[in-house]
Amino acid sequence: MLALDIGFKIEGKIREIFDQKNWERAYNKHDNIFRVVIEIEISSGRKTISITKLVRKAVLFWTRNPKIQHRIWVQIVKDDSNFYPLSVDEARTLLFDFNKTLEIEGGLLKIGDNKLSAKILVSWGKHLFTEPQKISGKSDEIAVNRST
Repeated sequence: MLALDIGFKIEGKIREIFDQKNWERAYNKHDNIFRVVIEIEISSGRKTISITKLVRKAVLFWTRNPKIQHRIWVQIVKDDSNFYPLSVDEARTLLFDFNKTLEIEGGLLKIGDNKLSAKILVSWGKHLFTEPQKISGKSDEIAVNRST
């Protein structure tokens, strides 16, 4: 087995507008779930050897938490676990920053030198505060040698 650590961040306008003011506006219009779909494709040369799909959700809800000064807040669902951030920046980090370890079977690689790369596709749908988007990125290649 080969373990690959993949890490990336989504920056830009979507990160900036994901704030409490827009959560409240969306909640009042019954737009309560923001879903981000991430596809990670690992390739060796031109051959795709692994595709992983991840989903993150931001669920807007009415809170009575005394630590939060707003009535509408967000819950982040990440890796099948629920997180209740105490700040907008923490919510952005939980939703838009990714660190994942992927395991690849060694048998999928050819014997000798292999050049691995990752292609990332991130998408989300239309919401009160954003239009549907698809963004992508590609990693640099790394060299891996399979001996047997």
